[in-house]
Parts: sequence; structure tokens; C-alpha cells
Amino acid sequence: MKRRKNTIVTNRLIIICIFLSFLCIFLKLCFVVLSPTVDGKNLAEFASNRNTVTQTLYATRGNIYDVNGERLAQSVNSYTVIAYLDSRRTTNPKKPQHVVDKARTAKELAPILNMDENRILDLLNQEGLYQVELGPNGRGITEITKSAIEELNLPGIDFIASSKRYYNMGAFAPYIVGYARKNDEGKIVGYMGIESYFNEELTGTDGIHVYQRDASGYQIPNTEATLNLPVAGKDIYLTIDNKIQLFAENTITNIVNSAEVEAVYLSIMDGYTGAILATASSPSFNPNTLDITEYLNPLTSITYEPGSTMKIFSFAAAMEAGIYDGDALYDSGTIKVDDYTIKDFNGVGWGRISYDEGFTHSSNVAATHLALELGADRLTDYYKLLGFGSPTGITLPNEVAGKISMQYRTEIATASFGQGITTTPIQTLQALSFLVNDGVIVKPYIVDKMIDSSTGDVVLQNTRTELRRVASHETTVHVQKIMRETVAAVGRTDAYRYEPSTVHVMGKTGTAQIAENGRYLTGTYDYINSFAGVFPYENPRYIIYVSLKKYHYPNVRPAAEAVADLIAEVAKYKNIETVTPETENTSIIDIPSYLSLNVEEIEEKLKAQKLTPIVIGNGKYIIRQYPTKQKILIGTKVFLYTNGNEIKMPDVTGWSRNEIITFCNLLNLKYTISGYGTVGKINIEPDTIITPDTTLEIILGEIPETNRDSPETNS
Repeated sequence: MKRRKNTIVTNRLIIICIFLSFLCIFLKLCFVVLSPTVDGKNLAEFASNRNTVTQTLYATRGNIYDVNGERLAQSVNSYTVIAYLDSRRTTNPKKPQHVVDKARTAKELAPILNMDENRILDLLNQEGLYQVELGPNGRGITEITKSAIEELNLPGIDFIASSKRYYNMGAFAPYIVGYARKNDEGKIVGYMGIESYFNEELTGTDGIHVYQRDASGYQIPNTEATLNLPVAGKDIYLTIDNKIQLFAENTITNIVNSAEVEAVYLSIMDGYTGAILATASSPSFNPNTLDITEYLNPLTSITYEPGSTMKIFSFAAAMEAGIYDGDALYDSGTIKVDDYTIKDFNGVGWGRISYDEGFTHSSNVAATHLALELGADRLTDYYKLLGFGSPTGITLPNEVAGKISMQYRTEIATASFGQGITTTPIQTLQALSFLVNDGVIVKPYIVDKMIDSSTGDVVLQNTRTELRRVASHETTVHVQKIMRETVAAVGRTDAYRYEPSTVHVMGKTGTAQIAENGRYLTGTYDYINSFAGVFPYENPRYIIYVSLKKYHYPNVRPAAEAVADLIAEVAKYKNIETVTPETENTSIIDIPSYLSLNVEEIEEKLKAQKLTPIVIGNGKYIIRQYPTKQKILIGTKVFLYTNGNEIKMPDVTGWSRNEIITFCNLLNLKYTISGYGTVGKINIEPDTIITPDTTLEIILGEIPETNRDSPETNS
């Protein structure tokens, strides 16, 4: 009986312990349920966080267009090529999921990615890595490149999708458009130009999606969710006209091909509205490849001494002050200012001439007389009234103000002809606008409008903005008159070279020594040559301003003629030619593509249009042509490459540098070229049969001694 009693007691103790344990668990659960926190943690929040997904919905960056709606910048899909190196990814040897044959993989990827085969192999041979990016060329590839790699069916090669900024027209107004790329946080950010200045507007606003998910990753039904949709960036339309911009880009190319030159800046503005229609430069860059050597925008961020184009404004200042008499005479040549002798550019002047004639001859002595009579305060105030010495406020980053400072008599004198002061091209364009608006200057602008891409609403529309009157009607007309006489004065200045035969231009040239490190350079070509022009003279509307830095040619003739061609193209495009009926046949010709057409028929047609056909080969049909589908001037050479096997050397004597290079490029010929001017000698006689192995040795008319042993070559 005693054993039974002990058993009962033991069982009761076990039951009591079990009961107490369950009671503790129950009480703990009640505490957990009723209490907002346990051990310092909010359990509801903790549970929610374990099941809450926060997803960023990225906004689409806005596009950039030209004024005609031509897309210049957009965001596109891009991919990064990766290679899986870890063999553990492969579970079925028949379907490998990692790179098996590294040598073959490197060999086949190298030409597509334009990478060295050994460089790819080094990446693939890295130890202990699960995967590796095939950079740098494997980053940011296009859909086309991705498809080409996919067709190789290489095991272990995969892609990470992303987006990048793409510039449809490449090196097209890059300092205006700018560029955008991903920063360290993976966000696309604008650098330079419009991409930078309007980065916030272009970026838009990212959205967010917050929801509860189940174990499989799906949203749990009937649970709270937050959805804020992304707001796409604004679309920006520039004032740049893609046709005029292309004219300008081609002009820059022609100038660079005409002679060695350190830099060229060229801009065209609608002088009535202030809209910038084109701006091109050399050096330039392609925002897709970022081959940048100069990061400053030449339009707004580079200052230099402008030279004699400032006489437009110093003469206008004298007229506004009432001290100018265009018929009054003065002695040209030299003038003593304190201990400094100022000379006209030819050193001797033109005798006793009028001030109007002094402007035409670009007389420094005439400008000095007027400036000294004006004094520092009045000349400074007038320059500042025109906008020099202050940013214009154009919507581009890093605009600089330049320097307008003069105190001593020598500084007043040199400021009158553009030395000792610094300006930017955009300031000059703004100041020149008084010639278009009867004495009123207008604000230059680069953005035509901004559009909400979601709604299509115009959120910003820029229009003509008058700033202030800077000249009377009488002053404006007189400055127009002497500028027109300057361009029309054939043989007296270089300005006449800037005028085409299709439109009348008024303008002024400038030549300034280059200042570096507090002193002026003294080399043969250490100058900035410039031209400020307005056309058409009869009804002024368009302003062109071009500067050449260290242009290695005895004079500016080739560059000036290229600019004259540009003015003719713009005049034709804008239908503002001012030629008389008897000279109308010297206008620009539109030429189409002649591919696959009979060469003899096209040759006769081109001759009838007063163009110069250059037939290459003895074939019957045209298989290549240059130029094609564009406007060209009468007298221009049109190269017609035929389907014949026998190619004879034409007589190239007198051809321009650009023409002979075009010929060589069409035939893929190697060449060396030296000298300046037109073709004088060549090592191949006319009618000699040319083979692919032929190398042309081209000597242009003028051969400086320093260049005889260092010819240009494309080999």
C-alpha cells in the first residue's frame, strides 16, 4: 500500500508542474498579445517589417530635343556583361551555368566588346570569385551588342539590365546638351550643359511601392499598401536648329581641315528673339564616348581678348556721347599715349582719313582718339550697358563675366580695340543684337520650352525679352552703314571674304594678341582672329560670331570662305537671300543621292548645275558619292565613285586640302600631306592607274620650312 501512495503523490506533482508550465506559457502569450513591446521591441512593427517590401519606382529622365523636335538625348536600356565563374552553379553538365571554356569565351567576346582577348581572359581566370563584370567595355552595352553576344551561346555569360543616357546625334552641340551618367549611388546625374543646369527638372521624382508579402514573395491580399507612382522628368526643347547646327558643325570641320588651328568657336543667334540657333567648336567631344579634352563651354565659360570687333561698340559709344563725326579727319598710323605708341595694324596707316574710313580700315588710332575723348568712365559704362563684364543669365552652367576694367590712358586706348579686356562669345552676341532691334539689346536664350511629358502641358515657354535701349536710331543706322562698308570694301580688309554672293552682310573683323600668364605671346600665329557679322543687311536678323585661336595660315581666307559658305546656307534655309536676279544662279544647290544611277547622265546634270563632277573609276553606275543629300554651293566638286575596276588619277592641281583628303578617303588611299594652300604637286601623274597599295605624297602650294619634314599622314 505504501508504494501506491508514493506513486499517486508523484503523479500529482508531475500534473502540477505541467499545469504550472502551461500557465506560464499562457501568461507569457497574454503578455505578448497585450503588451506593445517585448524586450524593448515593438512586435507588431517587427512582424510587419519582416513581411513589408519597399520598392523604389524609378522615374524616367526627360528627353532633350532641338527646336524642330529632333531628339538629342534620351534614356535607353543598357546592359552589363557578367561571367559566372563558380562551377557550383552547374547542376547538369549538359547545360553548364558557368564559364567552362575560358579561352574560347575570351576569343569570341573580344571583337564584339572591342577588348583585348588577354584582358578578358585575365578577368575570367580570377580565383575565388562567384561572378565578374567584363569591364570596361562590357558595361553599358546596347541591345544590338547584347543580341550579338547571346547568339554566341556562351555558357556562363549573362547580363545585368540597367539604363543609360544616349545621345542620338553624337557630337552635336555637346557643350549645350551636356552629358549625364550614373554616379556612385547608381543614379543618372547631369554634367555640363542642359543636362547639368536642368538636372532636377530632367530627373523627375521617383515613386515608391510599399506592400506586405507572403512567404512566396507575393502581395498579401487585403493588406494595406502604399503606391506613389513616379513622375517622369520634363522634356526640354532647345532653341538649337538641327539643320543650322549641322551647317555650323560642317563649317568647323572645313576650317580645321584648312590649316592647323588650336581652337575654333562659332555661334549663330536670331538677333530679334535672342534664340541661339547653333553653336559649334573645336575641340569638341561625343557625349556617348566622353572623349573630352576641354571641359569649358566656349559659348559661356571661356574668356579672351576680343580684338577689333570691340570697335563696333567703342565707335557706338562715341556716337551716343555726341562726340563722333564720321567725316572728321585724323592722321592714321601711330599715336603716342603716355609712354606707349599705338599703331595701326599695318604700322604706317593710310594717311589723313575720316573716322568712318578708319572704322573700315580697323584703325586702332581712330579708336584711341575716340576712347580718350570719352574717358574711362563713359567707355566703361557703355560697355557695361551692353552687358560686358556681367553674365547674361543664359540657362547654362558656369557662365563667367569677363573683365571690363580700365583706369590709365593706355588701358582706355587698348580697351577701345579689344585688348586688355576679356569677354565671352555670348556677351558679344547679346551686344550685337542692338543692330537688329533698332538700338535695343535682347536677352539670349537656349531653351525654347519645357514640357510635362505626362500631360503634354507646356510648363515653360521662353520668348523674346528686351533688356534695354543702348543706342538711338541714328547711332544704330550709322553703325550698320560703316559695318556694311567694311564688308563691301573688297581688298581693303579681310571682312569681304566673309560675305557670300547670295546675301549682303555687315560685319567687323578682329585680331587680338593672345595673353598668357600676364604677357602677350609673340609667335607668328599667336593671335585670335574673329568676325562679328549680321545679315541680311537690308533687314537685319541673324548674328554670327566666329573666333579662331592660333590659325596657322598667312591669312584667314580659307576660314573666312568657309564661314561665307555657312552664311549662304543659312540664308538659303531661311529664305532670306538678297541677291539680284542676274546673280541668282550662284545660289546653293540641293543634291540628292545618285547611287545606282548612270554616271554619264549624272555627270551632265551636275555640269548643267554648274557643279564640278569628279568621276572615279570606269564603271557605268554610281556606287558611292560625296557629298550626298545636302546643300552645296555652285562650283563645288561632287565625287562620283563608279563600279569600274580601273581607277585613274585625276589632275588634282589646285584642289583644296579638304578636297584631296576626301578623294583619298573615298578610295581608302594612304597619303602624306604637307604645306598650306591648294595642291601644288603630287607624286602620281594624271591618268596613272591607282591601286589599293598606292600612297599619295601631296604637297600644298605654300610649304613653311618648319613643316617640310613633318607631313600629315593617314597611314
